[in-house]
Amino acid sequence: MKTKAQYKVKNWNAYDAALKQRGSITFWVNEEVIEQWRNHQKTGKKGASNYYSDTAIATMGTIQAVFHLAGRQAEGFLESLFMLMGIELAVPDHSTLSRRLSKLSVKLPVVPKDQAVHVVVDSTGLKVYGEGEWKVRTHGVGKRRTWRKLHLGVDSESGEILGAVVTTNDLADCEVLPDILEQIDQPIEQVSGDGGYDTKGCYDTISQRGAKAIIPSVAKLTREEQKSCNLELVAK
Repeated sequence: MKTKAQYKVKNWNAYDAALKQRGSITFWVNEEVIEQWRNHQKTGKKGASNYYSDTAIATMGTIQAVFHLAGRQAEGFLESLFMLMGIELAVPDHSTLSRRLSKLSVKLPVVPKDQAVHVVVDSTGLKVYGEGEWKVRTHGVGKRRTWRKLHLGVDSESGEILGAVVTTNDLADCEVLPDILEQIDQPIEQVSGDGGYDTKGCYDTISQRGAKAIIPSVAKLTREEQKSCNLELVAK
């Protein structure tokens, strides 16, 4: 029976400070956000234009998601923050927030990188259609139940998704690696993955990009670890 690894904390001061930091909350509002809170652009169409800008809706929606708040709770929370910070801004009501969020288009800024990146590759399953959870528990999985695999290449430093491929569930992770790396334009310093990428083809693909492969050898993994690496798909 495999025992769980035991760790002994020796740096108590740093460990204690890290635990306290988890409960620390710091808010600041950029001057540009305050200036952009109101929508000053007219649509030119009939009816009143939006009072709040997309920045205001995105800010309130982010707070709602981070703290798992209902609409009215998010409204009251943001009002309290503005009052404590001495910011005289109106807060969108929960109905406006709900209506605007469904149509909000958010563009995440992409920071250009001059140096090579460390790419972490992995995959996850996506259920497309099939029976509900109750039916599966009661009667088992039916023939119509199917799913897809989402393969991702992520920058280990920023968490940015650099490459993504969706395939059927009969494709192994190692078969999709070339497609993921092909989507990455910047230089690659290192590629890390689990045992599902421990094939000669993956090593050759990574080597062609001038990168270093950090992949655990399948032969050295335990039986439980081999199952988690989708070895049955690699065998296909």
